[in-house]
Amino acid sequence: MKNITFSADDRLIEEAREEARRRKTTLNALFRDWLAELAAREERREMINKIMEEADQYDAGGPFTRNEMNRH
Repeated sequence: MKNITFSADDRLIEEAREEARRRKTTLNALFRDWLAELAAREERREMINKIMEEADQYDAGGPFTRNEMNRH
């Protein structure tokens, strides 16, 4: 695991530490979780784009009126 250093406003750091205490964790753990979430965004974006491209092959037979779309 690699160490990094970052700078932030003192008030912001204290608020983040308080949030970590409320969650019964550390500021370091919160930061690692945030970094992992940030890194996963591109992977999710690519997955969504793939799903949308695959969905283009389906035809629901529309367009439909509002009443047709609300039938059960």
